[in-house]
Amino acid sequence: MPTDLSNFDPNSVGNPNNNIFGLPFSEEDARLVILPVPWEVTVSYGAGTSRAPEHVFKGSLQVDLFDPDTTDGWKQGFYMKPPDKKILLKSDYLRKEAELYIDYISKGDEVEKNQFMCKSLKDINEGSKFMNNWVYEQTRDLLAKNKLVALLGGDHSTPLGYFRAQAEKHGEFGILQVDAHCDFREGYEGFVYSHASVMYNALKEIPALTKLVQVGIRDFSEGEFNFAKQQGDRVHTFFDQQIKERVYEGESWKNIVDEIISKLPEKVHISFDIDGLDPKLCPGTGTPVQGGFETEQVMYLFKKLVASGKQLIGFDLVEIGVGESDWNANVGARLLFRMCNLLVKANS
Repeated sequence: MPTDLSNFDPNSVGNPNNNIFGLPFSEEDARLVILPVPWEVTVSYGAGTSRAPEHVFKGSLQVDLFDPDTTDGWKQGFYMKPPDKKILLKSDYLRKEAELYIDYISKGDEVEKNQFMCKSLKDINEGSKFMNNWVYEQTRDLLAKNKLVALLGGDHSTPLGYFRAQAEKHGEFGILQVDAHCDFREGYEGFVYSHASVMYNALKEIPALTKLVQVGIRDFSEGEFNFAKQQGDRVHTFFDQQIKERVYEGESWKNIVDEIISKLPEKVHISFDIDGLDPKLCPGTGTPVQGGFETEQVMYLFKKLVASGKQLIGFDLVEIGVGESDWNANVGARLLFRMCNLLVKANS
């Protein structure tokens, strides 16, 4: 039976005994299911994003349920699965191994000469493959039930298995990536499935991913820049500097957004690394970089994507930090709510 909302007051204080945003839906009844992935093994700077799902859940209870863009989207049902404790424990254990390994290689020492480091690297790469397959199975099963799926990270390595499931479900599709980084590193620091390698791996492993459009990129290596050029029409990158220069010279954000959307195929997945925003909005993100977007700039892009008639098939929201205050989770929870509304609106 559908969830009875007759006694639910959307204007009341969020009930912590309910689910995400204080909503009274079960997984079975919800149209959209949020999969939290508490994983951050390969992060190379700030840590904490593996705990983001629980912080975002807490912050979500403060989110007002009225969204003028999609007034009753939540009534279709949003549900967040509990963070998997085994995944979190594996992440915590391997994260410690990765910290020792990163410290070792940063001093110029050779991994091959240290048996312990060789084992650590092997364990980390195998653990990341396990996580990828777990995410794939979780999202595949939800998609098979005709659920809309949102993935909540965790670091940006987490949605690779989801991309695989999307390819099986939908065939050819594109990714709209909002990010400060290209994520085109090949086996960054020896980690095959690094958070800095997710789009490199997606392009290499998922033939159905026919187009990757990157927006807001402002921190990248020469190798990543050259890799992007080598992909030809399959990758189009809108660098943060170029976007801002076009705006400084009088071009509107609307025109740039129209161009971004024109590069995308009919089916689109949004991959939103929150470090694509100005770091004042999420200072605890793993690798903050000056520059970036305001939240409304990004939401305008997403709304125009849906209005264009292209099919939004899913999204991931990753790299939300955990700081001394609730600010990161506050911003993350509100973005999550609005993106959930857009996803159900696009599939109504």
